[in-house]
Amino acid sequence: MTNHLFALIREALPAEAAAKTFIETPDGRRHSYADMLARSGAYANALVAAGVRPGDRVAVQVEKSAEVVFLYLGAVRAGAVFLPLNTAYTAAEVAYFLGDAEPALFVCDPAKRAALAPVAENAGTTRVLTLDAAGRGTIAEAADAQGADFADVARGPEDLAAILYTSGTTGRSKGAMLSHDNLASNARTLVEAWRFTADDMLIHALPVFHTHGLFVAINTVLASGGSMLFLPRLDAGLILKLMPRATSMMGVPTFYTRLLKDPGLTQAATAHMRLFTSGSAPLLAETHAEWQARTGHEILERYGMTETNMSTSNPYGGERIAGTVGFPLPGVELRVVDPDTGSALGPEQVGMIEVKGPNVFKGYWRMPEKTAAEFKVDGYFVTGDLGKVDGRGYVHIVGRGKDLIITGGFNVYPKEVETEIDAMPGVVESAVIGLPHADFGEGVTAIVVGAEDAPDEKAVLAYLEGRLARFKCPKRVLFADDLPRNAMGKVQKNILRDQHAGLYRDGAGAA
Repeated sequence: MTNHLFALIREALPAEAAAKTFIETPDGRRHSYADMLARSGAYANALVAAGVRPGDRVAVQVEKSAEVVFLYLGAVRAGAVFLPLNTAYTAAEVAYFLGDAEPALFVCDPAKRAALAPVAENAGTTRVLTLDAAGRGTIAEAADAQGADFADVARGPEDLAAILYTSGTTGRSKGAMLSHDNLASNARTLVEAWRFTADDMLIHALPVFHTHGLFVAINTVLASGGSMLFLPRLDAGLILKLMPRATSMMGVPTFYTRLLKDPGLTQAATAHMRLFTSGSAPLLAETHAEWQARTGHEILERYGMTETNMSTSNPYGGERIAGTVGFPLPGVELRVVDPDTGSALGPEQVGMIEVKGPNVFKGYWRMPEKTAAEFKVDGYFVTGDLGKVDGRGYVHIVGRGKDLIITGGFNVYPKEVETEIDAMPGVVESAVIGLPHADFGEGVTAIVVGAEDAPDEKAVLAYLEGRLARFKCPKRVLFADDLPRNAMGKVQKNILRDQHAGLYRDGAGAA
């Protein structure tokens, strides 16, 4: 048996691996495919030397660098389960993830080691190594001391390659278990659907702790033998500067709204590009139209989630319709059903979206009951998203059955934010909602009912700082005498969304 996912990468290796660039960073440093093989092998050796065994989890909370990519690939080759964590997570949040996943090894930023090592130890993870944004740290030093040759650990299609934590309906994050074939099959599919080849140069400005940046972008490039211009973060000016050398870019809606603000965005600036994709959050139809008018390119919007990788995509060669996420990808089955009865619905009827295919995850880590509840007996996964399929077969996402907020491509579950706000002195209750935001897709917004000694907006935001990752914190805190409720006493968040729908229009609601 081979290592299923890394075997795909080996199959796509360029003939001249030493000459072919895999990653190029803004400082001009190039890492070839031969470097990728050598460095991932060294990391695999370092992980084994650190006591990591096949099936063990390797948790990583570090800044973006080429070394993180090699560490990820080394974990795959060693048969470990890679567990990336958002760099914005606080120590309290990290404590939950480490306690739940019980990793054999935790890698963090050297600057955070003093604070996080006790957290890891309390969670039962005694082995803590470091890696910084420059690719330096004790895990890198351990790899330096190892040889580059490594015999890939045999892993089958159903063996786990990664766990990614995602928000849940109870507010408790769930670990989505992704197998080798979940990742490999989706990479193969996207190479074909988006016509990636070894000639492609992808602008990569996404984070690498998220399925979009880590799996959709990097695995697709690896499966095609292409190259990446690897940026540490979104930098509109740098992206525009690099476009004459690039062929494609994967981004979230924020990328496109920021670039549209730059006068340098023109048809001439984007002439060398062949593909712009957008995902992780809804792309406004206005953004789609403005981008096409300015550049002559149509953004290709697609649909996926942590649990399913990519499920649908607008066509590469056909009509890309703004406000839709295209058709189910090859091998993916999608249906829309009545949320109450489960019966299939016809064209143009809105219901719950369910998907099935090799891209769909294996279930939630150590949550068998939750896993069983999210899968139908015939194998379809209940996405929690409401949508419809129109008469031409295009899929439309119209809302979410769950109260999940997607802001800047990151998931925020309102209950987690509400729990923190409700614990504040002077707060009677709160409701957290997502409102349309041109830059972030949705802006996290809190409506607070206060007592006589209620805190003001500034006090609420200050209280949440350090308690929640920054992307979870509200952009605005509004106050009300009470919250709208139905006859059963449930807060009617739809009314709140309607009341404040224009809060962030034209930047008017920015805090």
